[in-house]
Parts: sequence; C-alpha cells; structure tokens
Amino acid sequence: MYDWNDLKAFLAVARGGSTLAASKALGVNQTTVARRIESLEHDLGFKLFERGQTGSRLTESGQNLIPEAENVERAAIRFANQAAGQMRGVSGALRLTTNELVANTMVIPALVEFRKVHPDVQVDLVITDRALDLENGEADLAIRTGRALAESDLVARKVADHEMALYCSRDYAARRGVPASPDDLKDHDLIDVAMDMGEIPAASWMMRHSGGKPPITRSNSMGSLVHAVKAGLGIGALPCTIADPDYDLLRCSDSIEESRASSWIVTRRDLKDTPRVRAFIDFMAPYLQQIIRQSEERGRQRLAEQAAAVVPFPTKTAG
Repeated sequence: MYDWNDLKAFLAVARGGSTLAASKALGVNQTTVARRIESLEHDLGFKLFERGQTGSRLTESGQNLIPEAENVERAAIRFANQAAGQMRGVSGALRLTTNELVANTMVIPALVEFRKVHPDVQVDLVITDRALDLENGEADLAIRTGRALAESDLVARKVADHEMALYCSRDYAARRGVPASPDDLKDHDLIDVAMDMGEIPAASWMMRHSGGKPPITRSNSMGSLVHAVKAGLGIGALPCTIADPDYDLLRCSDSIEESRASSWIVTRRDLKDTPRVRAFIDFMAPYLQQIIRQSEERGRQRLAEQAAAVVPFPTKTAG
C-alpha cells in the first residue's frame, strides 16, 4: 500500500513542474517533497520524473500513473468532505459566478459529483462575462481567468494555467483553407470577441495580424464565439483546453504567447472558512484540475492526428 502523502507529492510536482512549486502548493518544505518522491519511486521500482535545471518532467511511466493517482485523490477528497460534512452539517446556499463557457464545459459536470457528496448545499449559478463584485455581495464565489488577479482583499485558490490559439471548423477549412502564416489572416473571415471583462489578448493578436481587415462579426461571449467558429463562420481565438479535443475544430496556429493566463476560484475573506464555501472550494479545485488535465490529454491526441494534415503557423516567431 502506498502512502497517500507520497501520492499527493507526486501529483503536486506533476502539476507544478518542480519540487519547489509543489512545496508551495502543499505548504511543506522542498526537501520533504523530494524525499516523498524518492520514497515513492523506491517503492515502485522506477523513476517518475526526469530532473533538470528547469524542473521535473514526468517520465512515460509517471504520466501513465497520473489518472490512477487522481482517482485516489478524488476518493480521499470525497472521504474527507463526507466526514467533514457530517461533523459540521454542510448545508445552505451559495452563489457562484462564472462565464457561460466555463459553466457549461466544466462547472456543471463537476456539480453532478459535488451533489453526491454534499446534497444539502444549493449552488446557484450566476452566468455572466462581467466580473461581479464579490466584496459587495453580488456573488459568494467566482471562477476568474486572466494573466493576474486584480489587487483586492479577496482570497483565491489557483486552478490551472491556460493557453489560447486560433481555430476554424472543418467545413471552413474545406471551403477556405487554413492560414499558413499570420499574413494569410487578411484573406480569411475573422471573428473578434469583445468581453465586458476587458481585452482578450489572443483575439487582439489575431486582429493585429489581419492587415487592417475588419472582422466579419464580433461576439461578447466566449460561449457564442465557440459556436460561431464551429458553425464555419470564420476563424476565432479559443481556449486550447476547450477547442483542441473538439473534432469539429482545427488548429490554425500555435498557442499565442501573450494569451497565457490562469484561473482561480475566488471568494471573500469572511466566507472562506464557512462550511459550505470551504467544502465547495476543496472539492471543486481538484475536480476542475482533473477535468482540465483529461481535456489536455485528449487535445494532445487530437493535435497529433491533425499534424499530418494541417501544419499551423508558428505565432511565437511571426513578429
């Protein structure tokens, strides 16, 4: 039987990319993390990571064990949450705000599992692309994405890092082809996005390389943008986690460097230790990480299949 603390260290290093990042996530020192990884590798009889100056990279054997380690993690979280719920009487309502795309692809599937553990917690979704004011009580929690969080008295738990790239539908590619370079964007139909929360860097990058050509349409919702691209209306900038696994979509670029962002679950300081909010965050953060990791793996498989047919232009060297 393997030590659960060793498995936690294994997952933390895999997610953070180094023992230093894992130590910060787990709240222990770096030496403890390294010792736990060494102990687990000794018990298994093979290496889980290749160590280098830039951090720790999963070996093939380590990558293959990630899904099973995450199954153990989910079981441990369910056990802890059920025990805590019985002790503290986790119940009541909370309001979570996020955008339509995140709600439909990630939060709602996760709520199905959350309800199994905490059936007495009512989660009300406030779907909007606008950043609601949590400090003034417009919602209790938010899932927010950006390059950084704005300075505030709110508390946040990081969920994942994200990238964006350009995509079109298979139908569009059959009719119009796929751009081979940023200069080719001026010859394509482009779909811009203007969000209430501010600029989307990947969309701005696309429009800067369009040679001044205006978009054929502009959306104020990432959810509707995904549907517009899938319908064959044109090329748009979409989150890689959502678009890469989708067989109806084709990549038209590498990931766009300036679009790299992160997501967090955010709440007010006075709410963070209330039973229903703490139970929600403790369940949702690792569950969303699991959903994202599975989506990324499906995306890698899809990109490998696409590579032989479509070669996306390199955005990092396009200038």
